[in-house]
Amino acid sequence: MSSNTNFDSELTKAQIHVHDENGNRQKDNPIHVLFNPQQYSIDKSNQFANIAVPGRQSPIIQFVRGESETLSVELFFDTYTYKGSEDVRIHTQKITDLLNINGTIHAPPVCTLVWGKADLKTPYFTGIIEKATTTYTMFLSDGTPVRAKMNLSFRQFESPDKKEVKLNSSDKTKRLVVKSGDPLWLIASREYGDPSKWRNIAAANGINDPLKLKPGSEIVIPALD
Repeated sequence: MSSNTNFDSELTKAQIHVHDENGNRQKDNPIHVLFNPQQYSIDKSNQFANIAVPGRQSPIIQFVRGESETLSVELFFDTYTYKGSEDVRIHTQKITDLLNINGTIHAPPVCTLVWGKADLKTPYFTGIIEKATTTYTMFLSDGTPVRAKMNLSFRQFESPDKKEVKLNSSDKTKRLVVKSGDPLWLIASREYGDPSKWRNIAAANGINDPLKLKPGSEIVIPALD
């Protein structure tokens, strides 16, 4: 015996939880998606800068900062088949309204997209809806839209109170012995985490040519201001 099963109805529905003005995720009244997405994508990138170093044909690639993650997902809405042909905008507007400015925080609300079991450590994505593009694809005879798809883009949100990663850098003047093959920019990269700071070391030691360091010589690594 065979049967047609709507597998989507058996799966946990994805939800969007809105945060209050204190940043707390509100779980009591989530926005349920009508149909789970087929897929979603998360984009993560870093920003780098090219730093010119004397004597090198190509620049040094220096890490600047990490960019916030973005999540992209397409949602499907159909009220013609499952909702008695009600206006599909009743459902799409609940999500597009999250782009509006909240009068209390003077910005769009922070949201969390929840989909999956917490015991599987499924990562929830918390962010602000950056863009929502809705395409209506089916209409009743009176023009009422009853089917639509929406492309959503979330940008990751992190609380300003979150502690930044502590970077290792020289906060005290110290001395070191130059090793063979150590250019000044490499020393600066090791000591400060920034090869462009080689000029600080050159100025502190009266070095005119940063490429001509004598192995075994002692140089001063000045503290960063």
